[in-house]
Amino acid sequence: MSRFVVGMTGASGVVYGVRVLEMLLELPCETHVVLSPTAELVILDELPGLKRCDDPTQFLRAAIRQARERFEFRPGFIGYDQDKGKDAPLQENLFVHRSDDYFAPISSGSFATDGMVVCPCSGSSLGHIASGINRHLIHRAAEVHLKEKRPLILVPRETPLSRIHLQNLLRVSEAGGTILPASPHFYGFAPQAADLIDSVVAKILDQLRIRHPLGNRWKGE
Repeated sequence: MSRFVVGMTGASGVVYGVRVLEMLLELPCETHVVLSPTAELVILDELPGLKRCDDPTQFLRAAIRQARERFEFRPGFIGYDQDKGKDAPLQENLFVHRSDDYFAPISSGSFATDGMVVCPCSGSSLGHIASGINRHLIHRAAEVHLKEKRPLILVPRETPLSRIHLQNLLRVSEAGGTILPASPHFYGFAPQAADLIDSVVAKILDQLRIRHPLGNRWKGE
């Protein structure tokens, strides 16, 4: 069974990470998730109507439902009935880890994975990952993926970028990571917000080598 890690940090654009999580949960794979201390606050702010929940697994599932309702995403791998508001039968292979739990399996290189995405990736987390400094579990898991030469995808949404940001992005790239800015494309259709989000998520899934039904690929003339 494939195994992926998703880290969500305290940057705007949490819907990208929520949509990635939704797509992974529809696959027969293990999905390990870590929210940074600030990420939950940003999720609550950017998905109005979502309420705090002591159970992080239920909180993430509620975030997926809220994002579906707000952005009216097209069905993914399994699909769902948007008219009736039914959830897709998401897989149960979801493992949510506390950001301060350095005993979590994803903190060890001996725990094999098929890739990790930090989405969205804040400037602070970018700096920590580029410097090899672990403030929390997302940074440690990213460090593991770099040292084990496994796919690591950072999805920054910050703009404009300072020289410090650019230097840190280059350091991560030179260490083997992939920098995938949250830059949606506009070609091929008159996009709605969900289409723009999915155009970025499609690129992320491509980098994880996951075949998917999202996006409108460029066909040229």
